[in-house]
Amino acid sequence: MEQETNRVEAFSDGVFAIVITILVLELKVPEEQGSALWHGLWEQWPHYAAYLVSFLIIGVMWVNHHTIFSHLKRVDRPLLFLNLLVLMVVSVIPYTTNILAEHLMDGDSANVAAILYSAWTVVYALAFLAFWWYVTKVGHLFHEAVDKDGARATRVRFGLGAVAYPLTVILSFFSAPLTLVAHFLIALYYAANQIPIPLVVEEERLDSGSDLRK
Repeated sequence: MEQETNRVEAFSDGVFAIVITILVLELKVPEEQGSALWHGLWEQWPHYAAYLVSFLIIGVMWVNHHTIFSHLKRVDRPLLFLNLLVLMVVSVIPYTTNILAEHLMDGDSANVAAILYSAWTVVYALAFLAFWWYVTKVGHLFHEAVDKDGARATRVRFGLGAVAYPLTVILSFFSAPLTLVAHFLIALYYAANQIPIPLVVEEERLDSGSDLRK
């Protein structure tokens, strides 16, 4: 079963790696020549900004995904499908990133692009929350060292993205650049404030084992 868990995580890591690689492939080489190349490079700053934000978002999701799997000893069929849902949502991020980068400074279309980008962040926040909710609900997928009740208590904090990202959708109606900044700040928050999965204190596990032997 642990080998099966490793297989699922390896497959997921491959998808995350491909998606992040696709992000950089969306950065185009400017057509300008000579000293005008500097201008061409500067004109692409929306692509650089969108790339940075999306890379950070995907990176944080990968870190959280890896952290969860490092605490699992087995997987089951529902978890496999929920994991596929998370990967499906993540794989769309380069598409929404490219649309936002292309239209970030295009007036009315910028708001449409920002709304699409922000709405999709809501989707993957909900997908990841469903993934974590199922893991903590069933409990039997965790290693014995995991404090299952403590893990369930992290649901609310884990689901803050499902509250923060809808606010970026509202912001998208007013300013696409500010929306991108908001996503950057949210990603920084999650990068700096990883949600720890609590473990059972060693003495408590020893006492529990002693009680079972009586």
